[in-house]
Amino acid sequence: MILLFASAWSVHATRVGDTVISVTDFRGKTVEVKMPVKRIVCLIESALSGLYMLGAEDRVVGISTNIYTGNVFPYYAELDERIRTRRLPTPGNWDFVNIESVISLKPDLVIVWAHQTESITALEERGVPVFGVFIEKKEDVYAEITALGKLTGREKRAEQLIQYTMRDIDRIEKQVKAIPDSRRPGVYYMWAQGNLETSCGGSTVNDLITLAGGKNVCSHIPREHAVINMENLLSWKPDIIVMWYNEKKDPVHILHDPQWQTIKAVKEGKVYEFQDIFHSDLWTLKFQHAARIVAKWCHPEVFRNMDLEGEKKKMWNALYGRDTDMLTGRKP
Repeated sequence: MILLFASAWSVHATRVGDTVISVTDFRGKTVEVKMPVKRIVCLIESALSGLYMLGAEDRVVGISTNIYTGNVFPYYAELDERIRTRRLPTPGNWDFVNIESVISLKPDLVIVWAHQTESITALEERGVPVFGVFIEKKEDVYAEITALGKLTGREKRAEQLIQYTMRDIDRIEKQVKAIPDSRRPGVYYMWAQGNLETSCGGSTVNDLITLAGGKNVCSHIPREHAVINMENLLSWKPDIIVMWYNEKKDPVHILHDPQWQTIKAVKEGKVYEFQDIFHSDLWTLKFQHAARIVAKWCHPEVFRNMDLEGEKKKMWNALYGRDTDMLTGRKP
């Protein structure tokens, strides 16, 4: 997700009579929707995941195109037979929205990224309520789930999900707390868009690295998304490199790239990659699992007894309300 503007957002919802609820979205805009919300077009995969966690998947009438084409498809196919058989319409994505296709689905609410301003304006001009989302820290994830819970009448379930996640995060923090600053490795985070694309201070990635007991090597730069140069990276001397899931590239490519041979993390073979987008999604309550993975990379001696696969299954059961032996989702 490449977003360059800041947000300061909190949930605010007010019931107007018995049939309308007023919710403030991540743009700071008041969105009024008729209750109950029965038809939702959700063009953000992370928000879609939240709706399934809430048990509100029956309200979804449209999804983003990447659900069918991306790494996450097997999981949503497991969650929803309509997705498995590709019957849910896909009127848009994070970078494009077919306005007429959305309107044809007669939605009570459309959920998109807050930066999709042209699409939002076009929908609102046609009288379609739009909830704009912007995620840049874990607190925004809690806020999004709270809002979705209010919009779908699943407030109690939303609170349960958040409390579960907070307890899990607290477990990690307690283990990391005793690690002195001198033993916290410098971490460089690499997005799949390019080797020199990263996230710095004030970002979800920065929260992730800190929670895992590491130090983001560019935390001093207040940018959600930054493009750096090799000179920057050489001066930061990262101890560990963490790669987001990349279909075309693996750690071995970085380890054998001549340009990277002088970097400490490469010399010591400490280049790692998330193998599973769905369970490591930083913009959902599943960021707890991403934190566990990075914590084990940063401090293998502290987290040596952590069973990542076992923790993943427990999380799946708690967040999605069902037990299953899911596919691993690992790269072939």
